[in-house]
Amino acid sequence: MPEPARCSAVVCGVGASLPAHTVSNEDLAAQLDTSDTWIHQRTGISHRHVTQPGTSTADLATQAAARALKSAGRRHVDAVVLATATPDDQLPATAPAVASRLGLHEACAFDVAAVCTGFVYALATATGLITAGTAHSALVIGADRLSHLCACDDRTTRPLFGDGAGALVLRRGTPGEPGSTGPFILGSDGEHAGLLRAPHGGHLRMQGPELFRHAVTRMSTAAQAAARAAGWPLQDIDHLVPHQANARITNAVSDRLHIPPHARLSNIADRGNTSAASIPLLLSEASADGRLQAGHRLLICAFGAGLTWGATTLTWPALPAHPERSQPCTTT
Repeated sequence: MPEPARCSAVVCGVGASLPAHTVSNEDLAAQLDTSDTWIHQRTGISHRHVTQPGTSTADLATQAAARALKSAGRRHVDAVVLATATPDDQLPATAPAVASRLGLHEACAFDVAAVCTGFVYALATATGLITAGTAHSALVIGADRLSHLCACDDRTTRPLFGDGAGALVLRRGTPGEPGSTGPFILGSDGEHAGLLRAPHGGHLRMQGPELFRHAVTRMSTAAQAAARAAGWPLQDIDHLVPHQANARITNAVSDRLHIPPHARLSNIADRGNTSAASIPLLLSEASADGRLQAGHRLLICAFGAGLTWGATTLTWPALPAHPERSQPCTTT
């Protein structure tokens, strides 16, 4: 008997959402023992968007997902996979509420918790659902509000984290067509979980220098493995799309991979570290402002608490223009 035709998961829509309220380095300097210069030199961050009381993770995720569905020209998907470290409740998961708000009342919906690597894990999971035939289409969302886990007087974490959401729509397609997700490289190391941790009911605590070392090593290694698995020489990569943790980490990873400055996608200066939201948020903004063009070869990599890491490849598809993809969330 002939083998069944292979399929792949193909990106066909993108969207993002940001809280309207912004916090500048100067705002933080008025409250903490820090300065705009100190923050910018160590992180590359100037501003970050922060949710105010009344805006939930589900609010951000729903708006990003709605914009992604509009971008894809779809009203329905079979699955909703939400990457978040800040669900609205301990239980149930936040994804079913997001699906319900979108009118996807019977779609498979669940959360993925891998912190800053969460979106790559969620993208791999949704790709698996599609290639296995369990779903023909899926929403993959990254949404986080880590700013609310930072202690008010902690100058180590408060300048780093912002809030936001980003989403991609995937459909079933053929291997190699524009928008197809590539091989995934995923890993974890729980032995070092204490380097970035928020105990139940407590604040984020981070051991920055050691975390920096692991982030650069793991992201570089995973990115190299993903490119190799896809059969892509690193010199053929159009853009590196790293999790936006810290500008110094992005530059260190890029240097190790010999990715030139013009090929390093970034939005950390005005967004901060938005955890699971950072990669889809960056893809949405780069698509909207023209940095991403159809046919560009992308190398995506992430690292986060856990420790977790992941990488994949993606050839960017042609998507219809939707200006609202990059507009802030209307909630406060």
